[in-house]
Amino acid sequence: MSDVILQLDSISKKFDGKDILKDFNLELHRNEFVTLLGPSGCGKSTTLRIIGGFVKPDSGRVLFDGTDITNLPPEKRNVNTVFQKYSLFPHMTVAENIAFGLKLKKKSSKYIADKIDYALKLVNMEGYGGRNPESLSGGQQQRVAIARAIVNEPEILLLDEPLGALDLKLRHDMQRELIKIKKEVGITFLYVTHDQEEALMMSDRILVMNKGIIQQEGSSKSIYDEPQNAFVADFIGESNIIDGIMVKDLLVKIQGVDIPCVDTGFGTNTPVDVVIRPEDLEVVSKEEGFLKGTVTSVIFKGAYYEIKVLSDGYEWMIQSVNPAPVGEVVGLTVLPDNIQIMHKPASDDEEVVRDE
Repeated sequence: MSDVILQLDSISKKFDGKDILKDFNLELHRNEFVTLLGPSGCGKSTTLRIIGGFVKPDSGRVLFDGTDITNLPPEKRNVNTVFQKYSLFPHMTVAENIAFGLKLKKKSSKYIADKIDYALKLVNMEGYGGRNPESLSGGQQQRVAIARAIVNEPEILLLDEPLGALDLKLRHDMQRELIKIKKEVGITFLYVTHDQEEALMMSDRILVMNKGIIQQEGSSKSIYDEPQNAFVADFIGESNIIDGIMVKDLLVKIQGVDIPCVDTGFGTNTPVDVVIRPEDLEVVSKEEGFLKGTVTSVIFKGAYYEIKVLSDGYEWMIQSVNPAPVGEVVGLTVLPDNIQIMHKPASDDEEVVRDE
């Protein structure tokens, strides 16, 4: 049996004449947690709806275990979807909501009862079977929606921004719950979000999307540490992105200053984008820094101070446990390993050539 459970093969989709997906390709592997991450309108929810059978692509194929299911209706796909709106039936109890799909499949009463007990235990809601959904909190309702999807034993669970309506603490709690559920049930999760922190925390693999194109895919660490273009660098976490000149291998010029780096293969005197994460910049004395600037802002963020330093017209963002007073002239330094050099894209939505 192949490790690939689902493929999107050259999928394209337009709405009102506008390209939403353009020759889009995707592979999902068994028992992995994949996140589609990107801004509103980038095509991530459309991708989910095409897999679920709710939207038909204009061209391309959807393959499940190698079989073409492009024209198969949603109810005949071994896929379940959890939306941001919980869509629980208010006239049914929690247990009846969870059992709804199983009853349509004409499962036995004993089977359904066992499945309800299992699902309630899985989402930490034992004892809630007789409750009305409207008496539950938002987080509890979302747990019921997840339980209702999982009891049908889908091979793929699609989650379309399911935590977007929850407050911050509840969202963090549910993120941990989803990771636990994923490990226990052993199915493939495809998760859609515009929240980069959520994606970094939960995913085995992230696909960063923009304008219907995958800009980069990889593990949370690889995408954060090695963004392949300015869009990814800016969308995943905070970044300082500044124009630079690649003087030669291992040397980049930023704001007129030659600074050692670890990148090669960009040629000589080549315009590039330079990315430095705020946590990788260090504030030092003005004599020690490779750049000098004036502190314009200091904000306490709990675990660190967010410091802004104006240098030659560019405002650098630094995250540090050591604050510097506003108005002070300071130096900035960074290790060569923490400087990321990127080619300047030909256009905002230029597709990145992925490493093989």
